[in-house]
Amino acid sequence: MEKLSLTLDLDALRSFVTGIECGSFALAATRLCRSTSAVSAQLKKLEHQCGAELVVKNGRHLMLTPNGEILIGYARRLLALNDEAQRAVKGELLQGEIRIGLQEDFGESLMPGILGEFTRHHPGMRIIARVDRNQALLNALDNNVLDMALLWQPANAQREGKLISHFPLEWIQHAEFDVSTLLEHGEPLPLVMFDSPCLMRTPALACLDRAGIPWRVVFVSHSLSGIWAAVQAGLGITVRTRVGMPGNLRVTGSILPSPGNLGITLQQGQRNEANADARTVLGHLMEQALLSVK
Repeated sequence: MEKLSLTLDLDALRSFVTGIECGSFALAATRLCRSTSAVSAQLKKLEHQCGAELVVKNGRHLMLTPNGEILIGYARRLLALNDEAQRAVKGELLQGEIRIGLQEDFGESLMPGILGEFTRHHPGMRIIARVDRNQALLNALDNNVLDMALLWQPANAQREGKLISHFPLEWIQHAEFDVSTLLEHGEPLPLVMFDSPCLMRTPALACLDRAGIPWRVVFVSHSLSGIWAAVQAGLGITVRTRVGMPGNLRVTGSILPSPGNLGITLQQGQRNEANADARTVLGHLMEQALLSVK
């Protein structure tokens, strides 16, 4: 008789996920209405079931081990499915409307998968999605037009949001575009950019100036699709992250100086209690989709 696989403990998984989201087991214990020792014991139980260490201390905070990084995505999906099953049995499946905003990079590349999975599990929810640039989404949040938004983190952010991760800014070009020859001859680097203000344009131009590399903006677009079209046509190079980068383009590499990193945050609207469960589920889906790209 084949031996049955060990079943992971859902309560232990919940403590694990909550501990990582809170940054400490003490805070997780408060949120879960348990003692800190009980939450720690559940983590030890989960590590025993997995046969691997899942978290390590980083000062006062928790940090995932490589095995923990593998488990966290599965844990969130298992918990979401468990919670959905309970709501279905109790007749409490998500109903209503949620209004979400996504910055163009995320909207064009991640939105179909995120919204498709959400709708399959929650057909009673009506989704109103808006894909736009950062400032427009921030204004919509402030004016209570959106319930939540996934966007780039401004350098001097005035709003508090959940930082999902930092992504490196990359110089992106057509595969046949010859940056080396331009640099060898001292010719200005042709750039494809958004019009100002732009969170990526400013550090890109600054790093070129620091390196003494001449440049000129040859194409300006108000939309991301226009940026990608110009780069695909070989008009010049641009600066974005790898999120949503078309498959026929490539990263230039270390031949040009790095423009740095940019954070991605999940921001909540003014109606903090509106569709809290739906916002939680969508937030997890967005986070998983972004981390899978990284």
